[in-house]
Amino acid sequence: GAGMAAAGGVDASVAAVLGPDGLQHFEALLAALQSPDNAHRQAAEACLEGCKQASPDGCLQRLLQTLRGSQNASSRAHSAVLMRRILARDLDLAVWGALSPQAQAAVKQELLLSLKEEEERVVWHKVGDTVAVLATQVLGEVAQWPELLGFLFQCVQSGQERLLEASLGIFAELVAMGVPPELVQQLETLHGVLGHCLGHASAQVRAAALRASANFIRELEEPKQRERFQDLLPHMMRTLQASLQSGDESDAQEALEMFIEVAEAQPRFLRRQLPTIVAAMLQVVEAEALDSDTRQLAAEFLITLTEARDKAPGMMRKLPDFVQRLFACIMTFLLDVEDDPQWHVAEEEYETSGEGELYDVGQECLDRLAIAMGGNSIMPVASQVLPAYLQDADWRKRHAVMISLAQIAEGCQKVMLKQGISSATDICLMGIRDQHPKVRWAACQALGQLSTDLGPDLQLQEHGRIVPALLGAMDDAPNPRVQAHATCALVNVSGAVEDEDGLLTPYLDALVSKLLTLLQVPQKMVREGALTALASIADSAKEQFEKYYATVVPILMHIMTSTTDEQHQMLRARAVECISLVGMAVGKERFRPDAKAVMEALVHLQNNTKEDDDTTTSYMLQAWTRICKCLGEEFVPFLHVVMPPLLRSAQLEADVTVTDAEVATGNEDDEDVECIVLGDKKITIRTSTLEEKATACNMLCCYVQELQAAFYPYIEQVVSILTPLLKFYYHEEVRTAAANAIPELLKASQKAVERGCGQDMGWVQKMLEFTLKPLLDAMKIEPEIAVLVAQVEALSEVISCCGSLVPAASIEVVFQRLGATVKDSAERRKERLERQHAEDFDEEEQEALEEENEVEDEVMDSVADCLGALLRTFHAGVLPQIEQFLPEFSRMLEGTPNEKRIAICMVDDIIEHASEGGATVKYLQPFLPVLLANCAADDEDLRQCSAYGLGVCASALGQAFGPAAPQTAQVLLQCLQDPRARERDWAGATDNVVSALGKLLEHQAAAVGDSGAQLGAFWLSFLPISHDKDEAKQVHEQLVRFVEQRDARILGAQGEHLPGIVGVMAAVLGA
Repeated sequence: GAGMAAAGGVDASVAAVLGPDGLQHFEALLAALQSPDNAHRQAAEACLEGCKQASPDGCLQRLLQTLRGSQNASSRAHSAVLMRRILARDLDLAVWGALSPQAQAAVKQELLLSLKEEEERVVWHKVGDTVAVLATQVLGEVAQWPELLGFLFQCVQSGQERLLEASLGIFAELVAMGVPPELVQQLETLHGVLGHCLGHASAQVRAAALRASANFIRELEEPKQRERFQDLLPHMMRTLQASLQSGDESDAQEALEMFIEVAEAQPRFLRRQLPTIVAAMLQVVEAEALDSDTRQLAAEFLITLTEARDKAPGMMRKLPDFVQRLFACIMTFLLDVEDDPQWHVAEEEYETSGEGELYDVGQECLDRLAIAMGGNSIMPVASQVLPAYLQDADWRKRHAVMISLAQIAEGCQKVMLKQGISSATDICLMGIRDQHPKVRWAACQALGQLSTDLGPDLQLQEHGRIVPALLGAMDDAPNPRVQAHATCALVNVSGAVEDEDGLLTPYLDALVSKLLTLLQVPQKMVREGALTALASIADSAKEQFEKYYATVVPILMHIMTSTTDEQHQMLRARAVECISLVGMAVGKERFRPDAKAVMEALVHLQNNTKEDDDTTTSYMLQAWTRICKCLGEEFVPFLHVVMPPLLRSAQLEADVTVTDAEVATGNEDDEDVECIVLGDKKITIRTSTLEEKATACNMLCCYVQELQAAFYPYIEQVVSILTPLLKFYYHEEVRTAAANAIPELLKASQKAVERGCGQDMGWVQKMLEFTLKPLLDAMKIEPEIAVLVAQVEALSEVISCCGSLVPAASIEVVFQRLGATVKDSAERRKERLERQHAEDFDEEEQEALEEENEVEDEVMDSVADCLGALLRTFHAGVLPQIEQFLPEFSRMLEGTPNEKRIAICMVDDIIEHASEGGATVKYLQPFLPVLLANCAADDEDLRQCSAYGLGVCASALGQAFGPAAPQTAQVLLQCLQDPRARERDWAGATDNVVSALGKLLEHQAAAVGDSGAQLGAFWLSFLPISHDKDEAKQVHEQLVRFVEQRDARILGAQGEHLPGIVGVMAAVLGA
């Protein structure tokens, strides 16, 4: 009984099961495993585990005996399931390997006999699964079980439905992870079998044949072999349609899942019969009589095909009417929403009350469809469908318009920015004035989403209509949910504008007073929204917020200190966020008098926050950091309070559990949890823990940056926590933060040594050794390009700040890593370009491809920075290693403007930092024409970096540059005569042209010769320069040198330029 759970009890019951007459004990054990009584069941589980440990062979023997001998069908089925589980988990083959060859042969033989003789469907189904697991997972290849294929073909020839279905099921599993060569040899036969079975009278046989056919199509390597299955497609479609007609929707859903797998893996296989298949699937999506799950799967199939950018680019855009029909249908999905009274109670938990399943699906589908097909396909269809919906008497249709606008904005961004801003705003404003509160709420949703996707253009153009409309919605007191949502939309409106444009200035009085009024209303949701909006406005208004400071801070302090209960947790957290952003907005001087009180309130809150309250913790961590940014070193006295919880959060372990895929874990609906199913394992990751860890790592990075030497007491501990996180597998933000922090920590430790912290440079060197190798190792395995870019940038900073401390052997590894990074990037680029050969490749696809390749520009940009840092540190000493990168940079000189810019900056760095002893003169001939051509180009960035390069050549290459000086002077002069040279947008380029001209006058006087006076006067007419601060400093110092040397080219033959020069100097001093 239940008492078996004690250790001795388990041993005794194991002995009984494995003993000479253990079979009936074993059947009792199987029954106990199904027991509703927890204690009883756990004892049985412990016993089974004990049997497996004590004797794998004996345990499998008992399962086989039960399978073959028991009178009870459910015992037989159960033993097949347990065998499958034992084999599937036997990853290191401990169980299978412990069996004698005779025992192994017996298991194989008995399983096949069971399949052949078993009449009960529930049993032979399970036995088939066990056979498949043994063949694929344990034996690993069909060749290890030569009898299996013969047996399966016998089953097929027997013509018995039961054997047909079972053998097709096993074939499907055998090829689920790739088609073994033994089956490739039998393709002709198999093709015939599948064709025959797809036409079978039994629905179950047809379903099994469909699964096997789909797996073959998905997994065959050779396109020729796959094409052999083209003629099965119509039969596969008929199988799906037959199950729909007979009303067997669960079969239909399984069939749709098979089609989705084919669409994901082999979309081009469907291309020949695309119009027919798509038309049939559209009918399923449109059929309102069908179950919503069925319609949803058909939509998923179609959307999957639109997303097949890698394998079948542009294919779905060739279908007439496709987007129109699918869009119209998904719009009807959005009507699956009710006006639920609970929704009007503005409580978090009723956020989605009244929303049906299709409503959710519809939103996701629109979002994905717009991103995949692009604005040129979607916008024309939307402008046909939406107006009628907008005029409809049914509020759900008007609601659908707002929601659809929010969902398609990201995918239609380019088209909407060109021509849709005012009409989109018109629609939202109609919604905000609608008589139905749900529609008004949805209009706020749309405005918020559009502000993000179309910002800041939307705000710049339409703020005069948007802000007053939201202010109006905040007055909708009978509908607190609308008020709250209007505050959320406002956060997005202000979040996308950096307020140097002063967009919000005219509205600040109205906004601040309205939000302070909303802080008095009873509904918590509205108060929380008002706090976040206030924070966001302070953040974008910066010092303009000063006039509200005295009013706002006491109110926020009151909210932080007057409530302690759990219900107001979020309200307090938002007040904390708001006060820290207000402090940053008004700056140190204004905030200092209140800082102590605010910090004490935060400490009090922190001490009263529960361990597991992730929300407050995350808000607190960020607030402390903002206050540190505001106060700088004056924050140091508070570090002892802030650091312990921060270090705790940074060291959180990933909360990951692995369970059986079949077992429900009870947290499937928890939004803080993500589940991934791999084979028969389910991996559950608590994402809120990861978010908190990522926030903490980012905050640590900010503290080091902000406090530098003053952070000394924590440097070693933080280095030891963050360095291993460079490889933190579960969260890319944690890896990025760790990479960003390493150079900051090294800089801080150098500063601390300079300040006399009691350590010497040897300590910094140790820290460098501790961090550099892990950083280089992490680059080797990093899967995410954005994180890789952060790692290369970190490496670049490490070399800039500690280059001289890096040993030569490590420098070699640095070059190897950078070389591998460039090679991988070029490979990815090349792979994407393969798409251009696809039949349906079109302009939209070309645009998408260029966008994806821009990611590689970021990689190359960071590599070029890093090579620049190496050149600045080691000069001509590293030229031989730099040369291996030149072929790739030369290719980039022929590429997009952005690629050209990166490559030209690389050339500039080589000549500027490695020219000692004439080491770079050999580059003049290949690269000078590039610099001259791009300096005269119609692109501000290219003119800027090319002019800079010409200046560098003039000053670094000495006489070697002489012959090129006259032509260079001509090009620079032309650039300054360009009417745009005096425009603000071209200021950066012009400053660099002026600087290069000065360098030419100073370092190439002989080569410039008689034209010097004309050039000098022209140069002077552009001073002072003010846009590019680095160049301004150099140019103005140069002016002083020219005057000291009494250079007539600058002063004028009779000194007539002197008054102008004095004016320039006065202006510079005044600035």
